[in-house]
Amino acid sequence: MGLLSLASPIQEPLFDQGCKEVIRLGYVPQFDRETVLAQSSFFAGSTDLRAKALRQAITDPAARAIFCTRGGYGSNYLIEALSETSVNKGLAAAPKILLGCSDITSLQLFLWQQHNWVTFYGPMVATNFSRGAGQPHGYDCSSLIRALTETQSGWRIDLHGEPLHASTAGTAEGPLLGGCLTLIECALGTSWDLDTEGAILLLEDRGMKPYQVDRALMHLKQAGKLRGLAAIILGEFPECEAPPKGETIRDIAQRLFAPLGIPIAWGAPVGHTERPMLTIPLGVRARLVASGGASTPSPYLEILEPACSA
Repeated sequence: MGLLSLASPIQEPLFDQGCKEVIRLGYVPQFDRETVLAQSSFFAGSTDLRAKALRQAITDPAARAIFCTRGGYGSNYLIEALSETSVNKGLAAAPKILLGCSDITSLQLFLWQQHNWVTFYGPMVATNFSRGAGQPHGYDCSSLIRALTETQSGWRIDLHGEPLHASTAGTAEGPLLGGCLTLIECALGTSWDLDTEGAILLLEDRGMKPYQVDRALMHLKQAGKLRGLAAIILGEFPECEAPPKGETIRDIAQRLFAPLGIPIAWGAPVGHTERPMLTIPLGVRARLVASGGASTPSPYLEILEPACSA
């Protein structure tokens, strides 16, 4: 597997610790140390350097997976590189595992909308693998291994959350799509603008003021992205605390989403979370069960088709 820094620069000690964890899991990481540790302003190297590394990983027939080292900012600069003819052939010939979250959402949206790639919204080498399995800010090992290796359908991911409100309990099926709210909003009007019709939409982010989350969600609504949704899964939205006597993110979500009359799960440890991060396959058909009853205390996903081929 290739380890790539596609967004912001990383700290070498955290990268090394993350590599050790990747190896412990039985994987063989491949990377150019100078490239993966590069830094240019607030990018992990120049656009050309990062684009070259991504092109090589995609077109290398021996590389079956790309693990991102961290998010941050800058992945959207690489989309033009994915549109080149030689890369397009590689994208069509053999889809690869792309594991990452946060800013990596830009690439995941593009790969789904343009090439129907299933990607994996989950932990990254220097930010989560470096913390360890089951640890705060680390990763959930069970969902990671199932997502990356399961070739059968019908497996389950416990979302460790709850229905947003009693009125948003229920069950729904659809393609599982989404990612970081800010990046989904930024894709509006582009060729990788997410088609959400009939989808189970995953939305998460961090460090936003509640009114900024409200504004972004209203933008999605006014752009038609909430129309025809099957269900919604919301993350924890850390560092988005409400001002005194102000609305919380959960309040805003309930106000905007409850009228949709669809199942909505709240508080899943996806993307930006202080808990061990779940790995969610994006692009597969899934069923959200958000009944919240005594027998199912937490909403869960049933993955109805394999994310990986045998």
